[in-house]
Amino acid sequence: MARRGQPSEDPDDLSVHELIDGPTEILSPETLDAIRRPEPSGHDLSVEQTHDLSGSAVEATQDLSGARPGGRTTTGTRERVELPRMPAAGALYRRALLGALPGLGGRRGADLPAVEMAVGGVTVDRTHLADYDRVCGFRLTDRLPATFPHVMGFPLALRLMTAPGFPFSLTGLVHVGNRITVHRPITADEALDFTAYAQDLRPHDRGRQVDVVLAGSVDGEEVWRDVSTYLSRERTAGDGERRERSGRPEAPAGTARWRVEPRVGTEYARVSGDHNPIHTSVLGARLFGFRRPIAHGMWSKARCLAALENRLPDAYTVEVAFKLPVSLPSTVSFALLPDGGFALHDSRGRPHLVGLAR
Repeated sequence: MARRGQPSEDPDDLSVHELIDGPTEILSPETLDAIRRPEPSGHDLSVEQTHDLSGSAVEATQDLSGARPGGRTTTGTRERVELPRMPAAGALYRRALLGALPGLGGRRGADLPAVEMAVGGVTVDRTHLADYDRVCGFRLTDRLPATFPHVMGFPLALRLMTAPGFPFSLTGLVHVGNRITVHRPITADEALDFTAYAQDLRPHDRGRQVDVVLAGSVDGEEVWRDVSTYLSRERTAGDGERRERSGRPEAPAGTARWRVEPRVGTEYARVSGDHNPIHTSVLGARLFGFRRPIAHGMWSKARCLAALENRLPDAYTVEVAFKLPVSLPSTVSFALLPDGGFALHDSRGRPHLVGLAR
């Protein structure tokens, strides 16, 4: 999921005005001052000056093929649709690509679909877990990294976002932020029940944002929660205005440097199931305005958490905002910041990712 546009003349010359203002609700003022450039108004418009535009779209629950008979119930204001198994991500990406073609996209809802999708009894493949750990830099253990349930449940979220009535086309979305809460350690011998739904459709100075929630439970108890924020770029009154380059604070000193090779895109696609061509193909990347493939945002988050693995408690929340994409190949600098903050910068000191674990 990425942004359309014309490629830069220089593949590394992504200017500061291309920074995406992701969610930063839990980032401390000290961390923000050190690692992000404020808006001219001095505050984060992705958090403030917004209101809830969500509403019901019951008709969007139609054409939910694969739901088992009798697998629909009403939970609060949402209809719950229970699927017999985790959807196949490949078929969903094909649906999304076809839906992006003129005349084949179908009707988009004005509001969020009033539906939540669920799949129960999802087990961990230990070989898959080990491959994921290697690609992201985690130690090989039976404890699941915080980001691994995201991979396990992502096809369910993908099914939600490709359902009729979802307000945005999947191919036009930018993943601008992710917040994961681990309530307790999860081990590889536990089966997870996943639920996915969308909430908080809201305006942004570059279009509209929406949160897609993915929750994991064991024996009826929620043990993990993931909130991914996506931006749909749409023309606004200020569209096309370039931001000033001045005023960006100096990047914090790095504690580690990582060389990110092109194989990161293909290897993470293999272990995550996210085969979006902007990560694996030069042609696919260029179709969406990038000169080269870019790393998955969730790989960047996972790689940072692997570097923090010995510092994380049993229960915590970790939020990141994705800024400049990481071009493949490139060299990035990882920095530890005060009070649980961390960041990833490019060789010029521009931020790729800013985060906080607490």
